[in-house]
Amino acid sequence: MELRAKTVELLSEPAEELPVAVGKKTPTIALEKEIGIRPVTLRTGRSRAIFKLQQGIVRGVRRFLEESSFTELFTPKIVASGAEGGANIFSLDYFGRKAYLAQSPQFYKQMLVPVYERVFEIGPVFRAEKHDTARHLNEYISIDAEMGFIDSFYDIIELETAMLKAVFALLEGECSGYLRELGAALPPIGEVPCMRFREIKEKVAEKYSRKIRDPFDLEPEEERLISRYAKEEFGSDFIFVTHYPAKKRPFYAMDDPEDPKYTLSFDLLFRGLEITTGGQRIHDYAMQVEKMRAKGLDPADFETYLMLHKYGCPPHGGFGMGLERLLLMLLDEKNIRTTSMFPRDTLRLEP
Repeated sequence: MELRAKTVELLSEPAEELPVAVGKKTPTIALEKEIGIRPVTLRTGRSRAIFKLQQGIVRGVRRFLEESSFTELFTPKIVASGAEGGANIFSLDYFGRKAYLAQSPQFYKQMLVPVYERVFEIGPVFRAEKHDTARHLNEYISIDAEMGFIDSFYDIIELETAMLKAVFALLEGECSGYLRELGAALPPIGEVPCMRFREIKEKVAEKYSRKIRDPFDLEPEEERLISRYAKEEFGSDFIFVTHYPAKKRPFYAMDDPEDPKYTLSFDLLFRGLEITTGGQRIHDYAMQVEKMRAKGLDPADFETYLMLHKYGCPPHGGFGMGLERLLLMLLDEKNIRTTSMFPRDTLRLEP
């Protein structure tokens, strides 16, 4: 079609020339400089495509969970105590009282299981971790879900697997143009392998001649090797690592009744990076109070949260997934700041 303009009306005149050529697919500048002028670089085709894919992921998650009878939540981000505890929590003055930025909607989504049975939230969470790496942010978007009347934490694993399948199907159908523009290929999701924490550490140590240095957690290099193992042995880009040590899991994680040194919990690794943490929670009042005390916590500081257990709660569990991490690995990018529209790290409060 050929168009012929009869008149041209100037709507807005820039005060300066653009610092980068937004007509190019990818700005030829360093990432740190690019982030500093994000209001401009977001106008490039590549940046637009990245965050349209992010929107597609959120749409797919929301659609799947709503069709699975989940109720969406909007929980407070200024709280009286942290869900995870420890030093990685931001504190602030709240009219003369000490308050914190929420590390997770964990307490609230658990409290609402007896109300709605199945709940979810997609929103920001805050971690005061002094990590300056390509995989950490201090504010990120967490996809959280919690469901009641489970038989085991494997119910949660099945739910998340089905959710990822639904999300990828939506991206393939509704966002195929953006995937092509970014050169991204969606990995197939079949039956995602599950392996116990202790077993997979030993398998990786043996197969790749790597000494186990931390018996209680996974190191970044181990995560990469575990994903390599999953790809070589099972042909899967995903792997669930289950039964994490109780020493490294929060006080609400249910201990494995067969071996209390471990918990009924899991992480989901995708192409070498942990994108999800989840598991079964403690629902018995006496058991929860006992575990709080065993971890050096005062139950009196968690009076509101303990109403969940005190007044009756079904067996339940859930997961939290990092949106930026999922997109990072999906696009095979190297730095999580690429998939965060306005990233917040240890050095950046702007733009």
